[in-house]
Amino acid sequence: MVAEQQATAVLTAPTGTTGSATAVAHPNIALIKYWGKLDERLILPRTDSLSMTLDIFPTTTRVRRSPGADHDEVTLGGKPAQGEAERRIVTFLDLVRERAKSTDRAVVDTENTVPTGAGLASSASGFAALAVAAASAYGLDLDATALSRLARRGSGSASRSLFGHFVVWHAGRHDAPEEEADLSSYAEPVPAGPLDPALVVAVVNAGPKDVSSRAAMRRTVDTSPLFEPWAVSSKDDLADMREALGRGDLEAVGEIAERNALGMHATMLAARPAVRYMSSASLTVLDSVLQLRRDGVLAYATMDAGPNVKVLCRNADADRVAGVVRVAAQGGAVHIARPGPGARLLTGDGR
Repeated sequence: MVAEQQATAVLTAPTGTTGSATAVAHPNIALIKYWGKLDERLILPRTDSLSMTLDIFPTTTRVRRSPGADHDEVTLGGKPAQGEAERRIVTFLDLVRERAKSTDRAVVDTENTVPTGAGLASSASGFAALAVAAASAYGLDLDATALSRLARRGSGSASRSLFGHFVVWHAGRHDAPEEEADLSSYAEPVPAGPLDPALVVAVVNAGPKDVSSRAAMRRTVDTSPLFEPWAVSSKDDLADMREALGRGDLEAVGEIAERNALGMHATMLAARPAVRYMSSASLTVLDSVLQLRRDGVLAYATMDAGPNVKVLCRNADADRVAGVVRVAAQGGAVHIARPGPGARLLTGDGR
């Protein structure tokens, strides 16, 4: 029931009748990873993925149509967007305008509370919030599934941040005609039994990555001899993960998530040249997770395309795990997250 409520949260929000809308979305961390694309333009992934939406690090985005303007104005954290960040947002707005049959430019103001480009899913929350706000501001009448497809065009993982708690993103049909392929790839909530999980996030380096996720994906898919075997095994991991979630088996969820993530990083290390996101601090945190398990604490690690480590554990153990990880993180920040809400529009009073 909770997942169903999160799925409809976007739909029950007020529609954008004034040409202005504000939305908030949270990042998600993939437990079965998204790594590699079959279609760069439509952002169709090589495999299905599954994630947990967090209750921390929200992104709040306001979109206001600006009739008569000759360009979009985009600010990120109070500063004008530049370079690739600006290009991606303007390209996404062009897609929204095409669907809305509008030529109006827009003023976009985004406040992101998660470090950008550090493997902490900032693009997921960012483009999910942008998709919801822009669709409303331009008067598009889209349900949650359609909004998920739209968000995917900005950032693949953003399709999952439309929904709360546990979410699966269907890779879809890559061999179908373009319109059918586009429609076939979307995210939706996944039923889960009683888990009460927490995710301890160890930020060992909040700076931007030397190699972007997009570039690393291309290199891995094109050159790593380990990629195809991992992609095949990831399908089995997804099936096992859905079963574990359904029966509320947090230990199995953690085991599957850890093996899937470490396998993904192995594909990157085998790329030519190698892509290595793990740092010495990352390895120290991973070692601390192994020691926690030896001490009888349910704790399993996952990592996205970056050096930062997330540790899945029981909510009751979160403070203990955070304390151990904080020491291992060598001065890095540590945060505790729980399953969070789906993306939503905010009303005039900010709720």
